[in-house]
Order: sequence, then structure tokens, then C-alpha cells
Amino acid sequence: MKKEIIVIGGGASGLAAAISAKKEGRDVLLIEKEDRLGGILNQCIHNGFGLQVFKEEYTGPEYADRYINEFYKNNIEYLLDATVTDVIKIKDGFEITFSSRKTGIKKVNTNAVIMSTGCYERTRGSIIIPGDRPYGVITAGSAQRYLNIDGYMVGKNVFILGSGDIGLIMARRMHLEGANVLGVAELMPYSNGLTRNIVQCLNDFDIPLFLSHTVTQVNANKNQRLESIIIQQVDEKYNPIEGTEKNFKVDTLLLSIGLIPDITLLDNLNVEKDYKTKSVKINQSYQTNVSGLFICGNSLQVHDLVDNVSLESERAGVCASQYVLSQTTKANKNVRVVAGKNLLFVTPHYVDFSSESSKIVFQFRSKMKIEKSMLKISQDNKLVKNKRINFVVPAEMESITLNIENFDSSNDIVLDLEVL
Repeated sequence: MKKEIIVIGGGASGLAAAISAKKEGRDVLLIEKEDRLGGILNQCIHNGFGLQVFKEEYTGPEYADRYINEFYKNNIEYLLDATVTDVIKIKDGFEITFSSRKTGIKKVNTNAVIMSTGCYERTRGSIIIPGDRPYGVITAGSAQRYLNIDGYMVGKNVFILGSGDIGLIMARRMHLEGANVLGVAELMPYSNGLTRNIVQCLNDFDIPLFLSHTVTQVNANKNQRLESIIIQQVDEKYNPIEGTEKNFKVDTLLLSIGLIPDITLLDNLNVEKDYKTKSVKINQSYQTNVSGLFICGNSLQVHDLVDNVSLESERAGVCASQYVLSQTTKANKNVRVVAGKNLLFVTPHYVDFSSESSKIVFQFRSKMKIEKSMLKISQDNKLVKNKRINFVVPAEMESITLNIENFDSSNDIVLDLEVL
């Protein structure tokens, strides 16, 4: 069996990519490891989704349903409860190996692959927290699933390390379920969550946020259950400051300490990596350096809004369709895109002047909080475009769209964020 495009992952990204590719006339197969479509949206029962895409506010499951219904209407072929175990590059495309309880181990060939595998949470093993290793220390996303999907209350006295959006949302969720949420500690001097979540999830419920603080001690009782934690303020080098200790009696510590794009399936492919996004490098078509391999959504870069995930993935689906139609063998004419002053990263990493894609959607994050800034895009020391942006924060991704005709194929394209 061979398909023109295989989409790996059936969450917000995979659904959007599959739908747009199908609308372009492609033969699409979507493979999802869970027993239902929708991905992480199924456990996000809070609202705030869909304002950009649908101009209406939905919960996560409601937002997913809009795409799932559209997915069904387009009669897209899909497999559930099927795990992709290997992606191999072959002469005329890719060989995908997947396993499921219904079919066993199967292989399918395809002209193009769209990776929409999302991301996973950093766990306690990713950071160093001194003290015991008791029960009661879990990631915020796992707690969200336990509570919203399985119906289990994970604790009564709760503290949260890290101010990522999942942690902030779970602070509110736990409070509404009757837990005593004692606070949120954030290592950085600013929150890593959306401003609206700081207001709606913490401020509205008088849950304290301890900026420039971290957990420096975890204590267990005789039954190896979490009994208490100590947090301390940190200096500009993130070292704990003596005399700033605060003790909290808790039975649950939720970790919201970052998300990492899930690109483990690409280990056997010679894909160029980006250590800043912890994913891979792409051109403006969302194509990697491996011809026919596309990536989008949180497996490319961790987004703050699911609406942006969907919009990005729709573009990726169109680009993959264009690739299948052309099967171009033209040599790439790549120009680097450089993250300059005050920018953490920029995607795409390259602009390919041999690509079918004429629109370039630059997406970027700042290194720090800036109240007033000027984005400057230049090439060969000549200003191509500038744009004033107010209230830039690292937690919120910014974007700007330009036409490829604004550039030439000779020199690096540089994005700088000037402080005004």
C-alpha cells in the first residue's frame, strides 16, 4: 500500500494538516497512537480556544470537535490506536512502520510525511531538586489528565513549580476542585505563561506567584509520601539566596517546567537539528533538509496558542501537497534566517528560493520582556521591513508574514528586536 501523504499524529496539528492536504486533492492517511482523535485537547476542558481561527471561544474538546467533524466530512483515511515505530527514507519517498493491536506490525509507503507528534513534558529527572524522592511529585499535564479524563483528584495541598500555561491552568483547576493551592514558584524573573492565564488562573483566585524562586528541598514522610517543600529566592545567576527559605506543607508538587518537541521518530534520519527549539530546522514550506519530510505544530516549536498550531499546520499541509505534485529535483537555493538581537529563535531557519512557497511566515520569541520594541528585518545590511511591537514577552510567540520577492538569494536574512 502507498499513500501520497502520511500524517503522524491526530491532535490539533495533525487534523489541520490532513484536512488542508486532502482539500488540495491528495491521498492522505493519518496515524494516531491514541484511541481517539483530538490529542491533548481532549483533556483541556478550560475555555480560551478558537478565538483566532473561529472567532468564537471554545473549550479544548469543543475546539477539537470542530476539526474532527471537518476531518470526517472530507473522508480522510485514518488509523487509531496505531503507533508509528519507524520512519525510513527510501528512493521514492518513505517507508512507515506502525504497530496496532488490530493489525499487528504493518508497513506503508508514502511520497511525503507530515510530522505532527506534538511535545512532551520535562519531568523531575530533567532538573535537580535536592531532597527525597516521594510519591506526589508529578507533571502538571499528567495531573490534568488524571483529573479531567480519569476523574482522580491528585492532591489536597498543592504547590506548583514553573509558571508554564499548563501549570497556571492547573492551579485554577485544582482550586476549583477544592484543593488548597499554596503558590506557584518561577525560576525566571517573569512568568513563562500567557498574561491572560496569570490574571485568570492566579490573580483572580489570590494564588501567589513567587518570581525568581525555585524549590530547593523536597521532604517525604515515613510512608514516602510528599510532606513538605522549601522554596528559595534566586539571584541573577539562579543560585539560591540564603535566608530566603519558605516552607510549605504539601502533599502534591506539580511540575510545569517546560515542553519539548517530540521528534524521536526522526532519530534514524539525517535531519538537521536546532538546539534552541529542541526540534529540527525547516524552510518556509515547513520542509526539513530531508526531501519530503515536513513538520509542524508543537513538534516543530512549542506554541502558546492552539489556534496558531492549526494555522501553521494548515500551511504545512498545503506545502506538502505542492511537493507531492511537483516532486521537484531542483537544487535548493537556501538562504539562512538568523535570530539577531534580543531574539531566542526564529523559524523558518532557511528561505528556499527554489521552493513553491512564496509566502514566508516568520515566527519568533524574544529573550526577555520588552515593553516597546521595533522588529527589523534586513538583508545585506539593508532594511527590508520594520514593525513596532509592544509588550513582547518570551512566553508569547510573535509573527510577521512577508513575500519572498522582498529578498534575494545571496545573503542571510537577519531579524533583530530593538528596544525603544
